[in-house]
Amino acid sequence: QVQLVESGGGLVQPGGSLRLSCAASGSISIYAMGWYRQAPGKQRELVARITNSGSTNYAASVKGRFTISRDNAKNTVYLQMNSLKPEDTAVYYCKQDRLTRAYWGQGTQVTVSS
Repeated sequence: QVQLVESGGGLVQPGGSLRLSCAASGSISIYAMGWYRQAPGKQRELVARITNSGSTNYAASVKGRFTISRDNAKNTVYLQMNSLKPEDTAVYYCKQDRLTRAYWGQGTQVTVSS
């Protein structure tokens, strides 16, 4: 079993930036990793995903503003978020995709407000 711990959330003004980190308790090198978010009253949605080979895909709403990356040596996945908007406010979750199941972190709150 793997543990995923997100960090880096907080309060930021519109137009600002944050970098989220997801640290895994074990190796991530062979797994796809993703960032998801859930706003109050809404369903959890995919923000960005990176495969074990480094291919990425993004939600249309964040494309060009967010960048997902991974450091396999550190067992960590990152989400660089720029030009943040109030509608980006949500709890952000890290996910690891395995053949038989997925693992989730506990989430980190991101609030974009002036």
